[in-house]
Amino acid sequence: MAGVTELICYPVKGCAGTPVSEAVLTPAGLAYDRAFMVISEDGVFRTQRRDPRLALIRPAISADGRRLVLDLADDADGHGAVRIDVTTSAPRRDVDLFGTAFRGIDQGDDVAAWLSGVLGTPSRLVRVPPEHDRIADGLVPGPSGYADSSAVHLLSAASLDLLNRRMAERGSPPLPMDRFRPNIVVDGDDWAAVPHAEDRARRITVAGTELGYAKLAVRCAVTLVAQEAGARRGPEPLRTLAGYRRVASGGVVFGAKFSVITPGKLSVGDEVTVTEWGEAER
Repeated sequence: MAGVTELICYPVKGCAGTPVSEAVLTPAGLAYDRAFMVISEDGVFRTQRRDPRLALIRPAISADGRRLVLDLADDADGHGAVRIDVTTSAPRRDVDLFGTAFRGIDQGDDVAAWLSGVLGTPSRLVRVPPEHDRIADGLVPGPSGYADSSAVHLLSAASLDLLNRRMAERGSPPLPMDRFRPNIVVDGDDWAAVPHAEDRARRITVAGTELGYAKLAVRCAVTLVAQEAGARRGPEPLRTLAGYRRVASGGVVFGAKFSVITPGKLSVGDEVTVTEWGEAER
């Protein structure tokens, strides 16, 4: 049986993930996933591609979404934690995500000062507005918050096992799953034991929820960032992935993105069933 072995929510885009034992699956993905985003003073989103220290920021959000706490995995500089009463009524401001204009609700000067100190550059925090109506593209389009694209990123343990074996052949040490920042990790027998089976899964059911395949996950320099260190440790995994996971468009892919067809509740241990298969993209 294939099953969910990890569920990870990323309340603040680019910051550390929060492993959970259960999660509400909303039309836009796991509840509060990428609901917040760190931006520059001119509204451009911050990413580990340029600000790898984002990985050290650990968000914790309350079940009702009204309170957010940010602290650091390694607080050698004594920044402490910052606590936020989340607002959805403050004025909206323009934000830029990969060159596309959206709106965000600024969460105030206290968290802005904290983020600016931690990252060493002027920064602010915004929340997705309730009226946010972004639809991410793909084979199955769907709502999405501030994620790079589609709402849910799913990856099988078998795919990572294969990558680590290939890296070992090059003399490189294995990498943990957090380098790839998935929302759902699947492991077990049957299809989940086959590397990259998620590439061909077109409809997936988990505990009454349903996911529809959107696209392959194109990988970038974020995979070079050691999440526990908040620093680049290149050139892996991109060097090895480029040798066997490059698609016709030129991108390097690993894992798959899905849209939410049927919301519900997910738990670690839930059975994962593929109800429709397709051909892998090339």
